[in-house]
Amino acid sequence: MTRLFYGLSAGVALLALGTGAAFSAELPGKFDGVAIDAKLIGGQQYEGLYARIGEWEKLTGAKVNVISKKNHFELDKEIKSDIASGSINWCVGSNHSSFAPQYPDIYTDLNALLPKEEIDAFVPSTIKASTLDEKLVMLPRAQFDVSALYYQKSLYQDEAKKAAYKAKYGTELVPPDTWDEVAQQAEFFASPPDFYGTQFAGKEEAINGRFYEMLIADGGEYLDKDGKPAFNSEAGVHALDWFVNLYKVKAVPAGTTNYLWDDLGQGFASGTVAINLDWPGWAGFFNDPKSSKVAGNVGVKVAPKGSAGIRTGWSGHHGFSVTENCASKEAAASLAWFLTNEDSQKLEAAGGPLPTRTAVWDWDIQQAAGDPYKAEVLAAFQEEAKHAFAVPQTPEWIEISNAVYPELQAAILGDKTSKQALDDAAAKATQILEDAGKL
Repeated sequence: MTRLFYGLSAGVALLALGTGAAFSAELPGKFDGVAIDAKLIGGQQYEGLYARIGEWEKLTGAKVNVISKKNHFELDKEIKSDIASGSINWCVGSNHSSFAPQYPDIYTDLNALLPKEEIDAFVPSTIKASTLDEKLVMLPRAQFDVSALYYQKSLYQDEAKKAAYKAKYGTELVPPDTWDEVAQQAEFFASPPDFYGTQFAGKEEAINGRFYEMLIADGGEYLDKDGKPAFNSEAGVHALDWFVNLYKVKAVPAGTTNYLWDDLGQGFASGTVAINLDWPGWAGFFNDPKSSKVAGNVGVKVAPKGSAGIRTGWSGHHGFSVTENCASKEAAASLAWFLTNEDSQKLEAAGGPLPTRTAVWDWDIQQAAGDPYKAEVLAAFQEEAKHAFAVPQTPEWIEISNAVYPELQAAILGDKTSKQALDDAAAKATQILEDAGKL
């Protein structure tokens, strides 16, 4: 019988779960001498959480060896290499709802290792998105991701800029509510190479995901009702042209096709970008004078609308998984729980990420009282969450992204027309789905 010790502050309770296996008390438990190897997502915004690993080690007597810490795109490649070589010999891994469908077999069912009451404490939709074929393959961390628009407030308060914008475009200079307005304002604000109107992540799934949400906002679809690629449409060309045109007029940095999330965060914090679509995890960083030149000058609002009147809202969430091959699943599940428990989520939520535990949402809202910036951030992201949508739920999403993004780059760099690039990308995506037996 598998037993895991858990508990929050009080007492011992026996629970019957699933097939009737008994689970007993006291999280995080005692695992003296146990070593847990972990592969974790890396990045500035995650280090505060990882500092808690030392607390878990002291409480449990176990040791965590972080054997890899990379951005999720590189981590994904490493995990696939481990699968191919049969070397999944580590226990805890960072996961994401967009990546998880690729790994149907390597992660264990956390329903069998954690008490139901702990799982029920999460926002139900995140648990649903973390469940594949009735297996809870990851615990959601305080990182529900959907993007809102950050902008430098002083630009919209500058009387000379307001007058110049009104004279040029015939409209008032206010924070944009459509992506056409973003493009127009980005070109207006840009003064390369010292200052840029906006920026975007230009490679890996990052650019494919941004293209995907712009496509939806323009009334298109990525895969049609039969699961066939449909993004090489009029709406797709319109969506891709948005990126192409911004690059052509130098409203974005020349290196943007090599940017990923950390590059964008550092870019906006440097004070050299006017408008930035970005994740909630950067909210605290942007407004901290120790890390950001725009601290005290940051506005936040719901993401703009596309030509179909739909707001962009590509979303997902991060989490932690435990491998089937782990020799110490109970200890590994305890670590995953510890990094997603209420204290951990409060720590992360204080910096901007949106919590995935219901009680922490309530706590987070209370913390905003008396903090106008925090209140503005929460209001923007709560509104944006109403417009959130996941990537197509196919295990081939990342493989398709890896085939599509070089074609998107080719169009942005001017090597192909948007239509040529999307036709070539659709052909590659179709081949992937045919090879997988989906078409």
